[in-house]
Amino acid sequence: MTESEFNQLADEIFARIEHALDAGDIDYDSNGSVMEIEFADGSKLIVNRHAPNREIWLAAKSGGFHFAWNDGAWQSQRDGSELFEKLAELVQTGAGVAVRF
Repeated sequence: MTESEFNQLADEIFARIEHALDAGDIDYDSNGSVMEIEFADGSKLIVNRHAPNREIWLAAKSGGFHFAWNDGAWQSQRDGSELFEKLAELVQTGAGVAVRF
């Protein structure tokens, strides 16, 4: 995957996340390459693109996850989980709201 292809996919990921968070009325701040999702208790999730490795990184209180494009899905190098499933799980834990990405 070229850097341009990665950035296009990453842009689509961020737009999809923003749309779902808006629908769930969950606070976030995004500058294009980094998104911070903040919860009422002050905890955060941080999603960012890591272009050199062509990965999407997700940082949470429970640890960090690196997601790479594999067989048509963004899969964690750590535990094999899929990006949107892991993000939905972490958002529900933090916000108490089920969000579908």
